Amino acid sequence: MRDNAERDAHKNPHLIEDRIIHAALSGRIAPGERLGEKELSEIFGVSRTLVREAMMRLQARGIVEVSARRGWFVIEPSVEEARHTIDARRALEVGMLVTLDRASPAMIRTLRDHVRAEQKAIAGGDRAERSYLLGHFHVCLAETLGNPVLASLLQDLTTRTVLIAALYQSTHDAHESCGEHGAIIDALEQGNATEAARLMDVHLRHVEKALNYRSVSSRLEHLKEALKGSGG
Repeated sequence: MRDNAERDAHKNPHLIEDRIIHAALSGRIAPGERLGEKELSEIFGVSRTLVREAMMRLQARGIVEVSARRGWFVIEPSVEEARHTIDARRALEVGMLVTLDRASPAMIRTLRDHVRAEQKAIAGGDRAERSYLLGHFHVCLAETLGNPVLASLLQDLTTRTVLIAALYQSTHDAHESCGEHGAIIDALEQGNATEAARLMDVHLRHVEKALNYRSVSSRLEHLKEALKGSGG
């Protein structure tokens, strides 16, 4: 069994990191969660060498970090890092849409299918699938519009954004986010790339606004707790 898993890992050397990124986008693993080499080796049925190689690739992509004494951990982004990540996404995603000539009917159908999957996950109360699909929409958009390099970059940035949201954002209204995705597709279908870019900018600013609110709220709650009287 282990030999078969080892062969599968050699056939798809990115299997481990792909599974970890999917779990992060789904909210199934949390910021700061420890990813032990021994445990991952047993889970995937591969050598610790292959696990370590996957962790090093994820570290280069900014998804995990390593502690000399404690091993590998999922990143815990700071508020400042969160803002930098969202700024990077804005530059890439708005820029991608501004420079688009026109989306074909086939592209629009693919994107509509993705939004319908989002709606189904929301209606079904599947929080993990909803989280994954809402985040992956941006990767799907880049892939569908024919830019695999940008899709790869956005996968990493989107994963980091989901981890950031788990730490700092109040629960983002899934219906609103899904609706904003739909509005972007509407603009693309109408051949209005400028409007699609504007809507993407608004969408990402909503994410940033939620982040800012959570940051202030968290500091206030921390201060209240620290200064709470001990009675009497």
